[in-house]
Amino acid sequence: MSTRTDALDTLVYGVDVQSGDVRGDAPAYALCVFDGEPVERASVSYHKLLRRIQTAEPDLIATDNMYELAADKDDLVRFLRRLPPDTTLVQVTGDERPEPLSRVANRHGVPYDSDPMSEAEAAARLAARNVGAAVRAFTDRTTVKVSRGRSIGKGGSSEDRYTRRIHGHVKTEARRVGSALEEAGLDYERDVTEKYGGFSNAVFTVEAPVSEIPVSGGRSGDTRIEIEPVKRDGVDFEPLVTRRDRVFVGIDPGTTTAVGIVDLDGSPLETWHSRTADMATVIKWIIERGRPILVAADVTPMPETVEKIRRSFDAAAWTPARDLPVDEKLHRTRNASTANDHERDALGAALFAHDEYADTIQRVVEKLPPDVDREAVVGEVIAEETTVEAVLRERAESTAESSSESGAEPPEPSPEQVHIRDLETQVERLQSHVEDLKVRLDEKDSTIEDLQNRLSSAKREERTEARSRREVSKLQWENNRLKGELEEERRAREDLEAKLERLKELWKLDHSNFSDVDQAGDLTSVKMIEKFTVESIEAADEAFGIATGDVVYLRDASGAGRRTAERLIEYEPGLVLRNGGISDVADRLLFEHKVPVASADLVTIQEVDELAVAREADVTAAIEDWEERARERLHSKNAAMVDQLISEHRADRRDADPSELLDS
Repeated sequence: MSTRTDALDTLVYGVDVQSGDVRGDAPAYALCVFDGEPVERASVSYHKLLRRIQTAEPDLIATDNMYELAADKDDLVRFLRRLPPDTTLVQVTGDERPEPLSRVANRHGVPYDSDPMSEAEAAARLAARNVGAAVRAFTDRTTVKVSRGRSIGKGGSSEDRYTRRIHGHVKTEARRVGSALEEAGLDYERDVTEKYGGFSNAVFTVEAPVSEIPVSGGRSGDTRIEIEPVKRDGVDFEPLVTRRDRVFVGIDPGTTTAVGIVDLDGSPLETWHSRTADMATVIKWIIERGRPILVAADVTPMPETVEKIRRSFDAAAWTPARDLPVDEKLHRTRNASTANDHERDALGAALFAHDEYADTIQRVVEKLPPDVDREAVVGEVIAEETTVEAVLRERAESTAESSSESGAEPPEPSPEQVHIRDLETQVERLQSHVEDLKVRLDEKDSTIEDLQNRLSSAKREERTEARSRREVSKLQWENNRLKGELEEERRAREDLEAKLERLKELWKLDHSNFSDVDQAGDLTSVKMIEKFTVESIEAADEAFGIATGDVVYLRDASGAGRRTAERLIEYEPGLVLRNGGISDVADRLLFEHKVPVASADLVTIQEVDELAVAREADVTAAIEDWEERARERLHSKNAAMVDQLISEHRADRRDADPSELLDS
């Protein structure tokens, strides 16, 4: 299987029947020679096409139907045998069940028209993009047969000597071939037929393709060497290139280009970066490691370089709603190995893209029948933004259409049928009414063309209806989503209205505790804090804000330390009402920063949800009470300090030397 990844240095022959039929006489072919761009367009006969292929030895021969080059399977095998060793026949429309060329060309963005030369060019461009399947009739094993190059016949009185000489030469040539194969390091099996004087023939079965055989075929004197590849049991198809499964690709462009690849299960596969690679090198590297169904970038909008690479794969695009922050990419790629920041950014983009589609992939997998290619369906659902049911339905319709269009493989004619066909051909050439037959043939062609046009029209209508159904499904889903959001908004509005009513009742002061208050101006708001912790303080600030001079109510004042007290002091509250005791450290810090602290029992507080109010008079009285206690506390503190100084002074005098006291 080829591992070729681009056609930048590859010669491709695109071929399509222009007139006639390979089963009849003198078919003509449209030939497009392509090496990255069309370099020649010509109309050639079948034999001239073969001569050109054998002379130029193109890498690929691209066609939309291999049976345009051969009448049946045996004829196809003969055609493949006549190709150069390194030339591959490619059916760009697929394997046993080919698709229409128009559909394949449209899917890959290749220009297409219905005339033969345009079809030949489209086939060449598709093969250059690694689209299609290689047609294989031979294995990678080769037979090398060494046999007599002359007939022994009747040699008269010298016949025995003549026979010994020929068989001796065959044996010698067989030994030479075996030595050449061993020097080339090729494994082989040898089967010889011994005859009088040596070998009549020797057959080497070599584990290598024809192109690697170190000897040449042909006749030389008394010996002949025939080299042929070993036939397969039938005609097989192989993908044109070796690829891994479908993948998500993240790209970080710039001076250093980096690529990250993630499989459909969300597991990182490989990362790579380069400072010198061009776009073709990047695309080649990706092709060798997977089949991209989505290309992602870590910034929005998608950079132009990334967009060009995405279009080359016909993959879906993903960009974040905003540029991905570095800390999020670091966290998302923490379990992956990356060589630098560029690889990290590329892999992060692929992983975030997969995260967004993870639920979609799971739903697709759950709905798929066991015999359906999971990756292919997931790729179509993501790339076309459709549902798994629509993809399965379209694949089933496509299979039915392909079967009806491609038809069954031509049956292999029997010898009798071949003889009858030859006789009919001779009769047609001799009979005088050949022109009438041509007229009838033209009428049939016209009928077939009309039926094909009708079939194409019916297919277009069906595709239009399928797209309409998908669009209706998408709109219904969007409508249901909007209905759900509307219902949530209605419930939120009702909750707010109920809360507003409760607030109105509070401000009307219907509670008996406030019956002596005449105006709302005699009240002040109280900010509720559940616990005397940093987290509770910041949560209250985020919920309703704490401003300088506010009255703060600590439902649970216990357990606070220095950091918590300092955090509360930063807000400069006008009064701190506490429920329960307060730690010595917090009490001292609040006192030193002149923050009034009072028991909540001194103030009557009215609560509604997380909001509360208190009488202005109660607040003022609590502050005045604290100020009185603060003066007493300060006075006591000063008195204690004086007593301590006096005690220290007396202690110092008792400890001093009497002589020093006399001197003083």
